[in-house]
Amino acid sequence: MSTSSTLSPRALYEEVAELLRQRIFSHELPPGSWIDESSIAQEFGISRTPLREAIKVLAAEGLVTMKVRRGAYVTEVTVEDLQQVYRLMGLLEADAAAWVAANASDQLLSELRGLHEQLGRLTLDRKAFFMVNEQFHMRILEATHNKWLFQMVQDLRRVMKLSRHNSLLKSGRIADSLAEHEVIMAAFAARDAEAARQAMQAHFTQGLEAAT
Repeated sequence: MSTSSTLSPRALYEEVAELLRQRIFSHELPPGSWIDESSIAQEFGISRTPLREAIKVLAAEGLVTMKVRRGAYVTEVTVEDLQQVYRLMGLLEADAAAWVAANASDQLLSELRGLHEQLGRLTLDRKAFFMVNEQFHMRILEATHNKWLFQMVQDLRRVMKLSRHNSLLKSGRIADSLAEHEVIMAAFAARDAEAARQAMQAHFTQGLEAAT
């Protein structure tokens, strides 16, 4: 059965973009590798038109780089790129954390506490830890109801996933990350916006040091 037979009703190019996105994040398509349009179109059972539209989507997200008359390749992330991404994410997520501390309902804080406690039970399962960790951070952003903030951080996180040097891979980093989350949660519980801002900023500063 071809891949195209399982595609959802949404636009074909969007589904193709998601399939390629997952291959990029898993490094099945590693940084620097060229995207073989002919081979992928044949594998998916589609024409090159939706594939090229999908590539444009990924280029807009920074996941692939397009070269005139040469095609597209998976973006390579440098140490400088990581530094810039982490610093921007630190600023944006610190602002979101301050908003949550000042405005969150008890129900939201309970939800975040639940995610934090779930992380504490996943320290030996890195893949699951990564997934729940992202849920924790994105839930904070989602709570602000600021779609621009959410989209910007989502795009930055996609670029961060291109790197093989994820901060959580460093020995001891998961335990440190949990401790930093606990400081953030304490600031939320105290309804201290400035403490939450500083704690989230420190979390990303430490993450950058571990990633580079």
